[in-house]
Amino acid sequence: MPRFPGTPFRDDLFEGQVALVTGGATGMGRSIAHAFAAHGADVHILSRNEEHLADAAASIEKETGRKVAWHRCDVREPDQVEAAFAKLPRLDHLVNSAAGNFVVPFETMSRNAWSTVVNIVLNGTFNATRAAFPLLSRQGGTVTNMVATYAWGAAPYVSHSGAAKAGVLNLTRSLAVEWAQFGIRLNAVAPGPVKSEGATKNLFADPALQQKIEDSVPLRRFGTPEEMALAVLYLASPAASYVTGDCLTIDGGQWLSNGLFS
Repeated sequence: MPRFPGTPFRDDLFEGQVALVTGGATGMGRSIAHAFAAHGADVHILSRNEEHLADAAASIEKETGRKVAWHRCDVREPDQVEAAFAKLPRLDHLVNSAAGNFVVPFETMSRNAWSTVVNIVLNGTFNATRAAFPLLSRQGGTVTNMVATYAWGAAPYVSHSGAAKAGVLNLTRSLAVEWAQFGIRLNAVAPGPVKSEGATKNLFADPALQQKIEDSVPLRRFGTPEEMALAVLYLASPAASYVTGDCLTIDGGQWLSNGLFS
């Protein structure tokens, strides 16, 4: 089986286990799904777009030799989420990667813009995590939520996303306490600036802004989706068996220098 780029993990790390990634057809979610498949897991991906789902599944199968099951699902819709999870034979790892974000000043933000992002990020995480519980509680497992450093800090023009991800971070920690008795560990990953098609288009399309972001990072570069995926694998792996309720920041040290807008 082909190795995942930069992986320190053995190829069969998740052999016999099932991982589901929301938002798994594009961006970081797609890399996370690829990483689980490359390390032996049976992978399921959720997204609203069938074309993206089919393309991601075919690409991951080509790279890893493992089939990826895909399910068209809007995480904002509880009935769709529950129907998707009902198709799973078991579940060991859930990654809530579905997200929506775009730059807009709060004073001009529409109610629809606010509710769209909050519904995807916060309510979508609630819907998927709740649907996963009956499966995860059978044998224990992990939930990893994708947040952002501004979930506890701040960033202008993404207040809808910041508020939603702050809610996800609190939910992660609250359920880490509640669900420890079931052998379920919950953690979060907070990526710094990562170049993906969606993020570049919606958040930093201007080359001058991209340069400013790089200058704000002590490591002087953007992160990669593959680096974020490997962080998720770590948190899901036995190496992190005593880690729960934590948030792993992966931003090249940007938070140490007070971020982009210092």
